[in-house]
Amino acid sequence: MIDTTKDAGFSASIDRAVEVLAGRRIAVLTGAGVSTDSGIPDYRGKGAPTRTPMTAQQFLASAEARRRYWVGSHLGWKVFAAAEPNDGHRALADLEAAGVANGVVTQNVDGLHVRAGSGRVVELHGTMRRVGCLQCGQVFDRRDLAERVEADNPWITLPENVELGPDGDVTPASADGFVVPSCSVCGGTLKPDVVFFGEYIPVEKFREAEQLVHTSGALVVAGSSLVVNSGIRLVERARRKRLPVVIINRGETRADQRATVKIDGGTTDALRALAQRLPGLL
Repeated sequence: MIDTTKDAGFSASIDRAVEVLAGRRIAVLTGAGVSTDSGIPDYRGKGAPTRTPMTAQQFLASAEARRRYWVGSHLGWKVFAAAEPNDGHRALADLEAAGVANGVVTQNVDGLHVRAGSGRVVELHGTMRRVGCLQCGQVFDRRDLAERVEADNPWITLPENVELGPDGDVTPASADGFVVPSCSVCGGTLKPDVVFFGEYIPVEKFREAEQLVHTSGALVVAGSSLVVNSGIRLVERARRKRLPVVIINRGETRADQRATVKIDGGTTDALRALAQRLPGLL
């Protein structure tokens, strides 16, 4: 494997990014590529599995669909929850602690930025840490719910070589006999606190992300192909303010032509390099 930190093109891109970001407070937007070094696969990167995620409409319309979803979500959660923050997550926490980063806006639902120590994290697509009742609004910790699921389904086991999705689920071989968890307060339908395909990001959450960009002097995008509209909208907000935009991603993104600097490489190496050099330039 080639060490990208020794690649001349990568190093030159880092130098250019440092030059552009020096003395600025930055906002950071992250996508699935930031978590690949923690063992969580990317949606669209090279080698990513073909996925047909359940939509919000399917989840709400069918009890059988909810049963299939909860089997896969529980099995994936056991692997997903065991993932640990990597050096890229920790580099962003270090940048915030040093006063360089204003915070992180993330498209990820894995909670790894919070666990790495970042203080201001806007989770655009929600988090798998919480589950809510669609009827009464009661919120449950996912760890507690997982215990209930296993108590109600003692037969359930984690299959070997499970193919984990970026949102912490797997495709189960069968959902037959699975007891779907319900709200222990009102008996209502439970749903993880995440934005499903077919749902919109809550308006107040996107406004929080916009505010972070508006109060910063530059935007760094790390590990996102920017296919999802929420990400490209934030890039456009930065461009309208004439803020420098640095994109770190393996392969193309939708905003490469609009970037001030594009770093084609791994997010962990790039973020670690920025965390080493930018604090001394404030």
